[in-house]
Amino acid sequence: MSLAQLHYTSATYGDGPESSEDAAIPARFSAVDAAIPASALTEAGPLLAYEPPTGTPRQVTDNALRALPESFSFSVLSDGSHLLARTVPVRTPQLSSLRFHAHAVHLPAGTRLPSGILPITACRSARWAAATPARIPAVDPVTALPAATGRTGEREGLNDFAVSRGPWLAGVLSDLRRLSETAEPSKVVIVERQSVDVARWLALAAAVLPQESTERLTFTTYARHPQRAPQQIIGVLPQDAHELSGPGLRVHTCTGPRPEGAVDDPWAETVARIWRNRVPELFREAAELPGEPFAAGPVAVTALCAGIALGPNERAAAAGWAAERPYALDAKRTRQLVDALTAAGVDDRTGAEFDAAGRLFAALDGRSPATTTTPLAAMLVTEAVRGGNGSVELPGRTAFSGPEGAAVAAVLGPEILTELSGAGVGLDVARTVQLLRVARLLGVDCAELLPGLVRRLAPALLTDARDTDARDTDAQDAPGWAPALLELMDEQFDVRTALLGALDRIAPDDPSGAERLLGRVALPFTGTQSLPHLRMCAEAPEAKAGCGADRVGAVQRVLRAAGMSPFAEPLVLRTAVGLVWEAGPPTVGEARLLLDAATSDAHRTAGTWSHLVAAALNAPADDEAASELAHDLLRGFPQEIGGRARGALLLLEFARELRSGSAAPDWAERVRALRPGAEPVEPEVLGHAFGALAGRLLAPDGPEAELYALAHSGDADLIAAYDRAAHGPDVRARLEADPGYAAGCFAVWTAHPHAGAEWSRTTAALLEEVLRPAVRALSADGVAAVEEAVGRSGSSGRAEAFRDWNRRGQGTLGRLGRRLAGRVRRG
Repeated sequence: MSLAQLHYTSATYGDGPESSEDAAIPARFSAVDAAIPASALTEAGPLLAYEPPTGTPRQVTDNALRALPESFSFSVLSDGSHLLARTVPVRTPQLSSLRFHAHAVHLPAGTRLPSGILPITACRSARWAAATPARIPAVDPVTALPAATGRTGEREGLNDFAVSRGPWLAGVLSDLRRLSETAEPSKVVIVERQSVDVARWLALAAAVLPQESTERLTFTTYARHPQRAPQQIIGVLPQDAHELSGPGLRVHTCTGPRPEGAVDDPWAETVARIWRNRVPELFREAAELPGEPFAAGPVAVTALCAGIALGPNERAAAAGWAAERPYALDAKRTRQLVDALTAAGVDDRTGAEFDAAGRLFAALDGRSPATTTTPLAAMLVTEAVRGGNGSVELPGRTAFSGPEGAAVAAVLGPEILTELSGAGVGLDVARTVQLLRVARLLGVDCAELLPGLVRRLAPALLTDARDTDARDTDAQDAPGWAPALLELMDEQFDVRTALLGALDRIAPDDPSGAERLLGRVALPFTGTQSLPHLRMCAEAPEAKAGCGADRVGAVQRVLRAAGMSPFAEPLVLRTAVGLVWEAGPPTVGEARLLLDAATSDAHRTAGTWSHLVAAALNAPADDEAASELAHDLLRGFPQEIGGRARGALLLLEFARELRSGSAAPDWAERVRALRPGAEPVEPEVLGHAFGALAGRLLAPDGPEAELYALAHSGDADLIAAYDRAAHGPDVRARLEADPGYAAGCFAVWTAHPHAGAEWSRTTAALLEEVLRPAVRALSADGVAAVEEAVGRSGSSGRAEAFRDWNRRGQGTLGRLGRRLAGRVRRG
């Protein structure tokens, strides 16, 4: 069956102008098969037209004509049919005018080229015409073309071309692969000096792309205006390649500088290396292996087995593919692949490559002989020890059971022991865990190092978990070393027992850290070890959530989880208190409950007495229970509490004595003497002590001698505390209810005129801001009662002073009101 053909030409003498370089060359259909629809001809004209390169004269010589590019194209039409064509420049014999002739075959929608011929293969057919024949031949240029000649000259020529285009191979092939995979509109522009080189690029792609993908790709080996060309692959001369940019346009200038950097496409990189090594027959071998189209694994495996060096991404692809299909390769090729992956002198292996090698080992272990798998296992453990790769998937112990494994242990064992015995080990958790696991695999005895090692490793676990918690937004995420640690503890019972014991011993000193670690790593401590502190840390989150604001209840619940009484093991008390009061001290009420829940001896041994002291020192100044707690703490921990904490508690205890009435005389002097020992004293403690003193002096029975001492002390803080207490609601209520109390306050606040400026300013303000508003609020009888009380408490002069003071505050209207009130009383 012959394909329908057409000829589109401008080669007839006398068609159109013979000059003007930039004018379009007119053309017409000179022969058309009747089977080609008219709609296809409408679209075919622009696709077959030819525009010579910039600067080409209309009058050309034979040599100049041969140097002009030819356009071989494969285009899709709107009805789904295809047009395979060759357009060549020609000239008229009479005037040497530049013309062109296009010869094309039409493929109806859904049909393919005969005999499985690829469109690019048809380029070398000798039946393409450069002039319109007298009649269209019965056989088209494609039908009689053999599918492949396989001539040595053609193969070598393509190999030479591939080697010459080595720097651009991977990039072009990667983009061509994307074209065949995606339905998105995109174009690949290849800039070459000769259009025949663009055809060679297409031949390179046809050798590696699946046939169904190659058949769908449209192309043209030459276009004057590539952005207008409708094909997917477009050949362009260097002079027409300027300003080629835009979305969906991938440009490869193969006539310019070499591209920089590698192509992130393992398939394309591997194919490029095979071409550069002149072994395209490997593509047929790779095609026989299972895998998806364009999968890098089959070609990478084939290349490595053939001795072609690949990069780390390509080696990883090969190992990953073989790990998923260990049955796909025979023993010989499996050994070749392993030898290539584990070859000495390779220094660019990546984490992804080691991960793939680990999966390959797991797939081959037990399936292939040890002589095949041991090199993989040795490479993995060597990377774990020397490369510091903590994510390497380690092989099983059976991999090193033979003489090959003993040889690996002899090399790596001393290095492992040297590093594990170093003082710095334990700070890097992942590294230490990995080394311990490798030591077990190789049978390296670490028993002597284990006690000191776990002592360093245990606190490092808490530190690393805390650092991970600070970095991560999700506090439930496990650290990266957690899976390896759990595997280590599952594999080595002695390490598990020693490490859990070490963690339990340090948990009382950092209970919140242990709680954080257990929240992120599910350590297996449910065995026969008691581990009271770890059990408490594991219970703490649920206990605190369940008890809510009842923090003492949470402590009791956590203590029950320990399975031990604080009387028998006081350190559980330290752990429980640290878990519940991680941030901030307990309240005074909570501290008293804690003190009652355990003896002072238990708190002393556990060190939790410091939490109780902090509760007292941080209590609000108006919490009178703080002074009671201070008294009990001074009695219960006389040797432990010292320094400024003791001085602060003594201030609180003195406040208790003042309120109970048991304080010895010289209060002001006593509180001033206690203060230096408490510095820097908490404001609440100072307010508590000074407030108690001021309160006692402002009481109705406040001792006059103590008040005199305060007034003459000149202590600004003491007098300020007195001022604050006098402004309080208790004093105002007494002033309004008790004339005698008001009289006493007037007497005190007008006495001691020579006590000092601080006292004088304070009492003057108290007279105006506290006493005067209270007196104004009294009835006339109430004011009279205050005057009478003032008179009884002192001389008649003092009573007159009160009247004068009150009169000055009332003004004229006040005196008139008093006269009226007196007449009412006399009536």
